[in-house]
Amino acid sequence: MRKFLLLALMIVLTALPSVAQTQNWTPPRTADGHVNLQGVWANNAATPLERPDSLGDKSTFTDEEVAELRDTAQRLFGGADDAAFGDGVFTAVLADVERNVSRDGGTGNYSSVWMVDREFENRTSLISDPPNGKLPPLTENAEARVAEAAAYRRDHPADGPEDLSRQVRCITYGIPRVGGLGAGYNSYYQIFQTPTHLVMLGEMIHDARVIPIGEQGAVPHAHDRIRQWHGDSRGYWDGDTLVVETTNYSAKANYRGSADNLHLIERFTLAAADTLHYEITLTDSTTWTTPWTAMAPLSRSNDDLFEYACHEGNIGMTGILAGARVQEQRN
Repeated sequence: MRKFLLLALMIVLTALPSVAQTQNWTPPRTADGHVNLQGVWANNAATPLERPDSLGDKSTFTDEEVAELRDTAQRLFGGADDAAFGDGVFTAVLADVERNVSRDGGTGNYSSVWMVDREFENRTSLISDPPNGKLPPLTENAEARVAEAAAYRRDHPADGPEDLSRQVRCITYGIPRVGGLGAGYNSYYQIFQTPTHLVMLGEMIHDARVIPIGEQGAVPHAHDRIRQWHGDSRGYWDGDTLVVETTNYSAKANYRGSADNLHLIERFTLAAADTLHYEITLTDSTTWTTPWTAMAPLSRSNDDLFEYACHEGNIGMTGILAGARVQEQRN
């Protein structure tokens, strides 16, 4: 018994330094004293942007429920089965747990063997505000714009390349890229940082944002007449959090129905050595009845970013336009 107690005491004492180290963890810093955000970060969270209706007011899962979700995900997507994209992974896994919705496996010839493993957590939605985990309602004008755009796409699916989405045209996936295909599919970012600038390089269509950093309000935005796909971004430090404010979006930059009136606030907070909290707050009174906020946890990765040769291999756009011309001749 004495030997057993001595062994137990040694185990406890051995574990103490690692516990203390975790509790006293401080973020690494650059030479200018700010938190070092540099590195490759992966957005592979399975958490959906909006909370599914079936979960009601349930904002978090228990650890046991998360473990069950992970087991189900491994069973559904751990082999060479059909793949699911974006929030579809969470939907498929949740449906299997609840046993009340059939899984949709109609994903063509994509196989889950080519897809990255998704990361499950306790939250049931990326959206934290509104508290119901849902996007706020659209304004009446926004509903009319969305309906008009949908009708145009139905009647003019491919009159010319301008009728195709900016993703199909290899222009950009937009900023921010959260929700939908924003996770789990070429969803890596590399951050480079200097005292005066931050560069966020996205894997998809290799978008590179060059963001000036200064005191809040010290670096003015571009003139209101200057409009860009990614808007005009300016950053400043709020303690250990980097805050980036983006305005001046182009009227062609469509993010869930919002474009030139979009005002975006991004917050980058290093929550742990391997976790970067990426929080966004979007405001557009012409599109949503209230602002909304979501947070995607990014995981540090040792992988390299490779070129996403979109234009070079974009035979899809050619095929879509050619097919539309054939249909016109037949009609």
